Amino acid sequence: MRGSLMAALSVAFLGGAALAATAPQFVSLQASDMLSSNLVGLDIRDDAGHDIGKIQDIAFDGSKAVKGYVVAVGGFLGVGARFVVVDTASVSFDYDAAAKTWRASMDTSVDQLKSAPTFRYQGRWNGPRS
Repeated sequence: MRGSLMAALSVAFLGGAALAATAPQFVSLQASDMLSSNLVGLDIRDDAGHDIGKIQDIAFDGSKAVKGYVVAVGGFLGVGARFVVVDTASVSFDYDAAAKTWRASMDTSVDQLKSAPTFRYQGRWNGPRS
């Protein structure tokens, strides 16, 4: 009796594992969704329309949710820039369908960004990709 119970449980668990392995791993994107390729490299403007930084990277937390945007501040042509990480809620995005361009803005100044804690690409954030 115990052997047949174990066999039945094994089949039940294996069946569940087989279903989990074959479950679709696909999602559909909505028109309001954004791609990282649209955001990385995007200039950020303040409320007056001045460039205050550029989105360099997107940071994710352990659950794969977007945690923040790595923003390059200062420098010239990428030289001498420093990096800061800003909260996702701090940056607004807008898509201009007529011009087919994305825009990013923040309610802050370049001086406030320059005084934020510096982020450095080092350790696990500077490793090669396989």
